Amino acid sequence: MSAISRVFERLGGEGALVAYVMGGDPDLATSGAVIDAVVRGGADILEVGIPFSDPIADGKSIQAADVRSLASGATPAKVLDLVSKARSRHPGVPVVVMTYYNILYSNGLEGFLERAKAHGVDGLIVPDLPFDEIEGYAPLARRHGLDAVLLAAPTTSPSRMKAIAAHTSGFLYLVSLTGVTGARQAVGEGALDLVRRVKRSAPRVPVAVGFGISAPEHVGAMLGAGADAVVVGSAIVDRVERSEKDGTAAMLSAVEGYVRTMKAATKGA
Repeated sequence: MSAISRVFERLGGEGALVAYVMGGDPDLATSGAVIDAVVRGGADILEVGIPFSDPIADGKSIQAADVRSLASGATPAKVLDLVSKARSRHPGVPVVVMTYYNILYSNGLEGFLERAKAHGVDGLIVPDLPFDEIEGYAPLARRHGLDAVLLAAPTTSPSRMKAIAAHTSGFLYLVSLTGVTGARQAVGEGALDLVRRVKRSAPRVPVAVGFGISAPEHVGAMLGAGADAVVVGSAIVDRVERSEKDGTAAMLSAVEGYVRTMKAATKGA
C-alpha cells in the first residue's frame, strides 16, 4: 500500500485535504516555509508544483506563481530538493508533484521517475499526459514506487473514465469544471452530479475533486456528493502572492489559518 493510500485508509470516512504549493514561489526558502504552514494547518497530502513556462491547465493565479518561481531560479532539480527537505520535516505527509509532461520527457522519463522517488515523492500529477500514453506511463511510474495520479474531466466519456480509473493509483483527480484552475464563488449542481457519476465509474479508487475549490462550503458540498478528497490550490497561491505587501510572517499565518479552516470542513462533511 502506498503512502497516499494509507492516508485514505487512516482517515476512514473523513475527507482528505490535498493542498497545493508552487515550489519556488516566491523563492525556494519561502515556499519551504509555506509547506510547513500548510502542514501545520492540517493538510493530509501535499501537492508541490514544478514551475513550467506553458502551464496550460492553470489559471491566472498559478500562472503568475509559475512566473515568480521561474524568476527566482527554481528548476526541477531544486524543487525535488525542496520536496526532500519537506519530507524529512514531515515524514507522515505524502507528497505529490504536479508538473507537465515536457519536464519528464526533457529530463528522461525513467531518470526523472527515479530521481523523484529518491527525493521522497510519492506520486505524480501530469495534466497534459496524452490519454494514449497512459497504458505505458502508469505501470512505469508504479514500478518506480510512484502513484500515477490521473485526471478526469466533465468532458471525459464514460468509457474513457473507466480506462482512466483502471490505471490511476493513489487517487483519481477529478477536474470539477471545464476550464483552468482558479478560485470560484460557488459549486454548481453539475459538478456535484459529476462527482456522483465518477464514483459509480471508479469505485475502487479515492476521488479527489479540484479546480475552483476555495471555500469551506465547497468542501462540504463535494464530500457530501461522495468525493473522498478535495484539492485546494489557487486560494493558497493567492495568499502567498500577497506576501510582498503584507510581509512573510503575515502571509504564513494567513496560509496556515486558511488551510485549517478548509481541513475543519472535511471533518464536518
